[in-house]
Amino acid sequence: MSEYLSLAVEGPVATLTIDRPAKRNALSYEMWAAIPGHVAAVAADDDVRVLVVRGTDTFSAGADISEFTTLRRDAEGAVRYGEAVEAATAALTGLAKPTIAAITGFCIGGGCELALACDLRIATDDARFGITPAKLGIVFNLPSTKQLVDAVGPAWAKQILFTGDILDAATALRIGLVNELHPVDDLPKRAEDLATLMASRSQVTIRGAKTIITKIVDGAAQADPEVEALYSHSVTSADYAEGVTAFLEKRAPRF
Repeated sequence: MSEYLSLAVEGPVATLTIDRPAKRNALSYEMWAAIPGHVAAVAADDDVRVLVVRGTDTFSAGADISEFTTLRRDAEGAVRYGEAVEAATAALTGLAKPTIAAITGFCIGGGCELALACDLRIATDDARFGITPAKLGIVFNLPSTKQLVDAVGPAWAKQILFTGDILDAATALRIGLVNELHPVDDLPKRAEDLATLMASRSQVTIRGAKTIITKIVDGAAQADPEVEALYSHSVTSADYAEGVTAFLEKRAPRF
């Protein structure tokens, strides 16, 4: 694990916090390598239903550039570093539970990569976004490029990657890079409220929807056996029985 990452659990919501203020929350190799373990802990805790990923005053200024001349100084080191980044983003993407990136300040490079691996992104209205490999001579990896294309479409993905420009929050909202914008003081409560709302909903529905949306994004147009099994399970689940009963009794369901 890393001293610059902490995982806290409060009720059904887990929060993974990036806390390295001296480096503007830049992500080191050690931090990338620690993320899958934290995500695995969330996956294993049946009481946790939603994961929020956040920074402090800033989300993350990106990968720790100082390591480019040490850990990434040769091709072998660069490959090993890239594998750690991909493992971290894959862990988030593969988590069956919903994930929310709560973005403050700068969300650049690897920070944006981490945010894109989450299901939803909400941000402060003064946040700044960018993916800057064009300034470093690096080719952005395919899984993260796909997540960018899925979020903003190919034309904006090209503009972001070809220019390395920093985007303001209004542009990020307009192109679909983030779902919502909020004043700085309001973002923590909005993240908490959104996570709590999701945690109160049927997890059978949410996990089924997450699986199916991923399949659609990956090109599926028809239900396969896994999807058919999700359908069958849902209508025989305790959630379905409670949902129908609550509807008939005109009360909020207790999932």
